[in-house]
Amino acid sequence: MLAGFLIKPCLKTRFLVSAAVVLLLLPCGFSRAQQVQIGLLKYGGGGDWYANPTSLPNLIAFANREAGMDIDPQPVTVEVGGQALFGCPFVHMTGHGNVVFSASETQNLRTYLIGGGFLHIDDNYGMDKFVRAQMKKVFPELDFVELPASHPVFKQAFDYSRTGLPKIHEHDAKRPQAFALFYEGRMICFYTYECDLGDGWEDTEVHNDSPQAHRQALEMGTNLLQFVFMQ
Repeated sequence: MLAGFLIKPCLKTRFLVSAAVVLLLLPCGFSRAQQVQIGLLKYGGGGDWYANPTSLPNLIAFANREAGMDIDPQPVTVEVGGQALFGCPFVHMTGHGNVVFSASETQNLRTYLIGGGFLHIDDNYGMDKFVRAQMKKVFPELDFVELPASHPVFKQAFDYSRTGLPKIHEHDAKRPQAFALFYEGRMICFYTYECDLGDGWEDTEVHNDSPQAHRQALEMGTNLLQFVFMQ
């Protein structure tokens, strides 16, 4: 139980058993003694996957405080091709440049997402063409679809159903867009573009964000966490 936000029991049953290794690392249920842990995705290709070091701790602290969630305050770094990936029901990916998944990493990420995992990709500026190509390798049969502001992800603890994704940083002065991949009706990936939620989650002095922009980013991130754990 995440203080009122239940992780559905079927979540753990979605995590599959591989023919070679046991991939089921999640416990049957999460209690206050077994907090959910969020992962930061480490990938190859040269992109700075480690950008925004204060972002996830700040998001977790905000979600726990403002929305009564019960997430481990310390995120864990997980590799695309590693088993540790399967211990995190929610994984965050960010960066500015190139992204490359090997064949084995591609298969591992696909197994993770099909099995019940969730990936949030946040374009920190400059990774769009790279990450789209790599995700197409993971799911050649799927295309990113843009989500309207009416989608439930925008109306959880905080209501963004009128405005949709908040604009945190200007980048190319384009409108912020939220895209998703759906597998058998379940959202498995949420991709934020021309928005920069992760920068907004960071300590405000890092990017000189206004208190309003900082809070908007944290609220939208909290909405995403709630949606993922409830879908």
